[in-house]
Amino acid sequence: MDDALVIAPNLKRRLSGVTATVVRLIPVQARMIAIRATGPGLPPGVPHIPLIRAALMPRDRWRVWHARRNTEMALGLVLRRVLRRKYRLMFTSAAQRRHTGFTRWLIRQQDMLVATSDKAAGYLDRPATVVMHGVDTDVFHPPADRAALRRDLDLDPDAVLIGCFGRIRAQKGVDLLVRAGLRLLPRRPHVQILFTGRITPDNRAFADGLLPEIRAAGLEDRIRFLGELPWDQVVRHYQALDLFAAPARWEGFGLTPLEAMACGVPTVAARVGAYETLIRDGVTGSLVPPDNEDALSEALRRWLDDDDARAAAGRAARAHVAANHAIEAEARALVAIYNDLLARP
Repeated sequence: MDDALVIAPNLKRRLSGVTATVVRLIPVQARMIAIRATGPGLPPGVPHIPLIRAALMPRDRWRVWHARRNTEMALGLVLRRVLRRKYRLMFTSAAQRRHTGFTRWLIRQQDMLVATSDKAAGYLDRPATVVMHGVDTDVFHPPADRAALRRDLDLDPDAVLIGCFGRIRAQKGVDLLVRAGLRLLPRRPHVQILFTGRITPDNRAFADGLLPEIRAAGLEDRIRFLGELPWDQVVRHYQALDLFAAPARWEGFGLTPLEAMACGVPTVAARVGAYETLIRDGVTGSLVPPDNEDALSEALRRWLDDDDARAAAGRAARAHVAANHAIEAEARALVAIYNDLLARP
């Protein structure tokens, strides 16, 4: 494993958007360059070395340390300045907010900056190369038989399923979608809403506060919280959907709409993060103002009440992602940056 040229740390055990990026991207990049992930909680299919091994790599050549979190930037500095390892330091930022003083200091120590969108680049104090996320269209694809898949997942094969995947918290607009459902579902008995994702202790009161409203409407069997699912089951649940919703109040990049669209599922999303760049309004789904329950409800109503338009949007969504947001383009762009860093004297 000492032949690794790039180390991608993942210093978080639980599934998050950053971890999902590492899990899906590293195997693709490994076909292009000698790259390894390091850190806890990574699945077996990701090329990996133990963290202690990454910290003690031979000093025979320069390597790239590609961080995506503050902790990973800080560790890269320790490896280079304290342990004297020959790492070029690179950081990818998806955040669309003013960084703290400590983060800005860490950013100034990096040899290369990447941002996942033009908006994210605007919050960095230094020039950055924009490389947008992509998705693996071989993993995320429409199912061969959606009804059979639903039966296998214990989902209603005849329902119209709306999905919203990610952590259950106010930032993701979960409450907005629940209340849109309370408006729309009573007159549409075939429609259901599925939420997947972890509820952290600090968001338990938020999640629990939605349940009485759902029960009072008699919709507890049609607005369901499935909890945190294994990654392969998340993919299968995307494939089972008819419509995806991403009503976040704010977002860094936001990968879930791309994953849904790659599975042939049109998406209704708020105008936050990179969603305006990813979604073709009226073609592959709809864009609505953030934190606007009325606009969200109306956009969902449009797609729920027109089966033909929804099916056409699903086909357009798959074609759009395959043509413009395949993961191979992201991987190639990052590998080109790695090679530039490795070639510096």
